[in-house]
Amino acid sequence: MSIKRCVAVVFALFLLPASLPKAAPPDVVYGQVTPFAELPEGVRNPEGLAVNPVTGEVYGGTFDVRAPATLRNNQLLRYSNNGKLLAQRSFGQTPLTGVEFKDGQIYVLNFGGSKLQRMPANFTSTTPVEDLLSFAALTPPAATPRVDNQDGSQDVITYGSKGMPGPNGMVFDKQNNLYISDSFQGAIYRVDKATSCGPCTLQTVARDSLFATSGALPFGANGLAFNAAETVLYINNAGDGRVLRMPMPGGPVTIFAESVFGADGLLFHDGYLWVASNQSDAMVALDEQGRVRARIGQFLGIGPDGAPKGLLFPSGGAVQGKRMIVANLAFPLTSTTGDEWEEEVTRWTLVSFEIPRLNTQ
Repeated sequence: MSIKRCVAVVFALFLLPASLPKAAPPDVVYGQVTPFAELPEGVRNPEGLAVNPVTGEVYGGTFDVRAPATLRNNQLLRYSNNGKLLAQRSFGQTPLTGVEFKDGQIYVLNFGGSKLQRMPANFTSTTPVEDLLSFAALTPPAATPRVDNQDGSQDVITYGSKGMPGPNGMVFDKQNNLYISDSFQGAIYRVDKATSCGPCTLQTVARDSLFATSGALPFGANGLAFNAAETVLYINNAGDGRVLRMPMPGGPVTIFAESVFGADGLLFHDGYLWVASNQSDAMVALDEQGRVRARIGQFLGIGPDGAPKGLLFPSGGAVQGKRMIVANLAFPLTSTTGDEWEEEVTRWTLVSFEIPRLNTQ
């Protein structure tokens, strides 16, 4: 081989890697979580999460429902963007569910007090809490689903928690209206102009048997999220393990995805629905056809500090820049001793992961 030809071959080989196309992301992305923050000693069961999109501060409410109620230590917590505890506001015996940030305010669903409340986002331990409205029993107490069987017969399901308010998840639309789920009464509510009302008015915009559950988890309608155009409202049903869809402003409710066990918190980000699958110890991303495109996290045991390693009963997430913060609720469901890892937890945590680039082809 001549020197010229040899040089040409070497030069071509040198250029070859740069000319190869980039490998596409896999159809389903798997990943793990990393620690973000530990809750203060004596504070347990983080549930609702929100992030200030400007400062990156993280807000979390707790769902401490121990009996007797005098044992409970419910708190609204405020963390810096890197996980340093900045403030905590006591809610005592009343557990909290949904938490949302909007226009410099933190909105809280006080599950134990059946109230929607808010306070400034830079709250301290003594900041006053503003009551916006109260939730009450609805009439009828629950939608009554009739299940059609193949043999022509029908089954009627009765829900044990009907008639008791269960405010759980919430999401704002672009007009500052706030949508709220009721896990026990199978309802979706709306609060018009929630950032400026006070006192506010609660409207029931939808009731459906698909919002209630007779499953092992007693919570039906749970996390809420809009698609980017706000033409569809997605609703998680935790007890049934389903993600539901409802065309706006009030179309028929249909099943969007099945078998997302313990479908808890829900958010829509960059074209994907992220579901906290609390019974699978994972954050699951669904595309707009309902297919699983990412599965992040798994339970890896209890650390020497008493905190879960990985995810244990995650209740939801919130986007902070290029990563997602996730609450490790670590909530034991049964009264039996020794059957759940959640019983071994003595320190509760928030964790995070880098949001993966998903295959859009």
